[in-house]
This record gives sequence, C-alpha cells and structure tokens, in this order.
Amino acid sequence: MIVAADAVPEELLRKYDVSGPRYTSFPTADRFVEAFTAEDYALALAQRRIGVAAKALPLSLYIHIPFCESLCYYCACNKIITKHHDRAKPYLSYLSREVDLHTERIGLGQTISQLHLGGGSPTFLSDAELGELMAMLRRSFNLAAGGEYSIEVDPRTVDAARLDTLAKLGFNRLSFGVQDFDPAVQKAVHRVQPAEQVFALVEAARARGFESINVDLIYGLPKQSPESFDRTLAQVNALRPDRIALYAYAHLPERFKPQRRIATVELPSGAAKLSMLSRSLAAFREAGYVYVGMDHFALPDDALAVAKRQGRLHRNFQGYSTQPDCDLIGLGVSSIGRIGATYSQNAKTMEEYCDYLDQGRFPVVRGLALTRDDLVRRAVIMALMCQGQVQFEAIELAYLVEFKTYFAKELDDLQPLVDQGLVTVSDADVQVTAQGWFFVRAVAMVFDRYLQTDRTRARFSKII
Repeated sequence: MIVAADAVPEELLRKYDVSGPRYTSFPTADRFVEAFTAEDYALALAQRRIGVAAKALPLSLYIHIPFCESLCYYCACNKIITKHHDRAKPYLSYLSREVDLHTERIGLGQTISQLHLGGGSPTFLSDAELGELMAMLRRSFNLAAGGEYSIEVDPRTVDAARLDTLAKLGFNRLSFGVQDFDPAVQKAVHRVQPAEQVFALVEAARARGFESINVDLIYGLPKQSPESFDRTLAQVNALRPDRIALYAYAHLPERFKPQRRIATVELPSGAAKLSMLSRSLAAFREAGYVYVGMDHFALPDDALAVAKRQGRLHRNFQGYSTQPDCDLIGLGVSSIGRIGATYSQNAKTMEEYCDYLDQGRFPVVRGLALTRDDLVRRAVIMALMCQGQVQFEAIELAYLVEFKTYFAKELDDLQPLVDQGLVTVSDADVQVTAQGWFFVRAVAMVFDRYLQTDRTRARFSKII
C-alpha cells in the first residue's frame, strides 16, 4: 500500500521534467496504424459477442461532442468552433447510426457501467438534444444502476436550471473546466468566466445531489506566475471540489493552430512552471486532498480516493476510474475505443466521419491489434499506474512468462529509480514508493518497449 508522501523535492521534479506518455492505454494512441480498418473493428465486436466471458462484462461508453461556441487558445482537443446550434441535430442523427451499427454486432441491451460525454463542449447541446441523446442510448443499452455517468461542463453554458436537466437525465458526475481563476490569464487564453459563476454552479450542483464534482486546472498558461496561481489554488481549495485534475500546458503551436494566438513571451518560464507544480502539490496536500496519481487529486471520501486505498483503481482513455477494467466503445468524431485486444479511433473530421456512416460502415480509420508482448506489457504498466505495484507471480500465471527473465533488461533499468527511492524491487514484486507515486509515469516508461526503440518524446506531455 502506498502511504502519504512528504513534500516532493524540487530536484526530483526538475529531474523528471521530461516528456512521456500518459498511459491511458498501452500501446499509446500514437502507435495506432491505418492498416487497422473498420472491418477489423467489426470483427472485434463480433468476437466479443460470441465470447462467453465478454457477454457478462459491462461496457464503457465515451461520446465526443465536438462543438464549442468560442475558441480557447490553449486547446488541443478535436473541436468545431461554431455558434450555429443547428449543426447539433444532424450530428445526433449520425451518432444514432453509429450506435445502430454497434447493436447490430453486439445486440441490444448490453450493460453500460460507465458513460462519459466529452468534447468540445457537450453542454453545447440543448436540453432537448441531450434528452434525445440519452433516450437513444437507453433504447440501445442498459445503463446499470450505480454506474458512473459523467459530463464535461463549460460553466459559461450552464445555469442551475440546466443542472436540473442533467440530473434528471441521469448524470451523476460533473467536470467543470476552470483552468485558472485569474482574470488576466482568462483573457489571455480567451476563456473569461468569473470565479463567482463557478462557485454558484458548484453550490447548485451539490444541492442537486451530484455524486462527484471535478474541476480542471492548467498551469503554464500565459500571464500565469507562481504567485497568481497561488491565488487560484486558494480559491479552488475554498471551492473544495471532490476531485481536481491539474494539467501542465504543453505549448505546441506547430501542431495545434489555436495555440498560435498565444504570445510565447507571455508564457511562464520552466522554473516558474516547476514552482507552480511544487506549490500545487503542497497546497492540495495541506487542504486534505489525496494524490490519486497522474495529475489527479481527490478528497479522502471520494470514490476515486477510496478505490486507490483499496487497490481498485483502473485506467482508461478518460483517466482513472473506479469501474472494473472493461471494453470501451467510442462514439463520435475522433473517439477512441477498446474492444478485446484491439484499439480503434474514429475519423477526425466531420466530413470523413459522416461519409463512413453514409456507406453503412464504422467510421474507424486507424487502430491496433495487440500482440502478446503488448498484452503482457499493458498488464505490467497498468498495474504500476493503478496499484503502484506489479506482482511477478500474477503476470506469470496470467501470461505464462518467467517475469525476471522476460523483463531482465527492464529490472536492470529500474536501478536508478531504486537508488532515488522511487521504487523497490524484491524477489516477488516491483513497488512504487510514496515518493515515487508522483513519478509513476517514469516507472511505467521503463516497461514501454516502443520507447526503448524510439526516444522521440516531443509528441507527449511532461510526465509530472
């Protein structure tokens, strides 16, 4: 079991201020290939339907709503900026076609234990359109009692009345995009939303019984400083959401066109970003938050913190989850899914997405069929990322390998992390220490065969 760590030394934060995968999957999405086609995806669904064990396992659903009314300059998501809300109706029609293709392969009434609406801004949809979407899902799937049903919320598009609608539709978790409460920073990234508005919405959400409220923050944005971010941290701690996601801003204007509107000279220095991270870790710890891992914090009684204590954490494309590891169906433009030993991703443009569905085909344009080595390494990496421990015997029994032989090089490569007190290695397991939990991505990267042959990490975010 991982116990609470003392303050994280800045020299370690500085040492591991490098890029690396987030491991929402393994292999990571940058390894997907176009040789994996819509037909391969259809075959994976067919195999799931005939599998005895798969029939008893629940599914997870992710639905991508790409529309936003205004552009946030930092954003690297797949989105369509428009004020024309009439674009939502035909999109819902295509989502319905995509759902129908799935139920033709796996049957009606498959149990769903986790649903997440992301974007873009899902709350771009009107109340009636959200109702239409949820009704369509309920006709096709069985939404399990006690499941996690979450939606990303742009505070600028929601009021108390809309929260009533979300609750009635069955959503029990909300994620508010805050990023920073400082007005100068909000103006610099083109996302102005007064703190008072967010506080009022969170209070209204609590009054309506939502089980968990998450707030997203980003450090490293233009106009930010350690001192200004301290003020945001104090406001967030006063707001006291159940969960906090703290992300480092990656400035990649050559890849993400909106970021070209950010003046590079207004970005904080690397030292300032490091200070923001260090002060954030200290502030949330002092406020009583549990560091769940990978930029995520939760109050001790939140289901995510409880799952961590009990060794029940899981990880999927939406991040950490309390739900058991299961197949994920991704619906909508650019969505990523996982069925069995395959990953898949939908077309990234609306035109291509619709064209596939007009042909009666799944809109899958790339993916991956995992090898046996991928499966073994995925099990190891996810055990480290979620439980902070990999037991050799469990891997050996599941995959019929001799762990110390199969991973001889990796065990040698762990030695520097052992020397730094980040992991311990025994005859039976590898364990991440309390200090090492803050650098768990660095531990997982040791077992990533793809990184061993390709050290180009510019495509990834920083590992802390």
